[in-house]
Amino acid sequence: MQVIPAIDFRDGKVVNLKQGQLNRITTYSDDPVGMADHWVSLGAERLHMVDLDGAFKGRPVNQNAVATIARNHPSLTIQLGGGIRNEATIEAYLNAGVDYLIIGTRAVDEPEFVTTVCREFPGHIIVGLDGLDGMVARNGWEEVTDSTVRSLALAFAADGIEAIVYTDISKDGMMGGINLEATLDLVNSVGVPIIASGGVTDLQDIRDLLTSEQIQEKKGEIPGGIMGVITGRALYEGTLNLKEAIDLCRNRQI
Repeated sequence: MQVIPAIDFRDGKVVNLKQGQLNRITTYSDDPVGMADHWVSLGAERLHMVDLDGAFKGRPVNQNAVATIARNHPSLTIQLGGGIRNEATIEAYLNAGVDYLIIGTRAVDEPEFVTTVCREFPGHIIVGLDGLDGMVARNGWEEVTDSTVRSLALAFAADGIEAIVYTDISKDGMMGGINLEATLDLVNSVGVPIIASGGVTDLQDIRDLLTSEQIQEKKGEIPGGIMGVITGRALYEGTLNLKEAIDLCRNRQI
């Protein structure tokens, strides 16, 4: 399991939104590129980036910063979401050095789009499912749909997606602990890797995820498993030490 630092872009800055709300925004840095350098220097091998401007506008906005980070760290794995609504955007980001594109809103609105891009860009597509009380939210979390997270996850699993990023909106940015029950329910329901997101507070959350993963491994109940956990505010607020978290996952001694 990888610990994946998050870099959320808003107006060219690194920010965090509590429960996806723009009126509850905290700015952590004016230098996204420098922040990426910092996380890599501490051992990060994968970054989770979200173009929040793009998510709300429906088109890429911070692509220059993303491309610079990819160019500066060619061995870094980058997964990116926010404003990815068409094939041209996916192709442009792949050419810029992004490894995985996260399809969120359009996956919910047009599930057939996921089928198409998995066929056109095999090995590069992740679906982002953002849930509130088990229901999927869309359009930068501004709208809650009548589709369940589990039903959509099952529908996308057959398309050849690489993973699902599952975010519990009620937990996101709140540093109140991850929704372990909902995350494990998804792991046990869908045979693709799950990347957990939302609510990571400290090293205990990482231990809890590792413990659950190891229990499932022993039972042989891990078709996809928890391949990673995304953390943002906990790193920026200093309640989680990235190097300690990475070492814990590598050693798997909980």
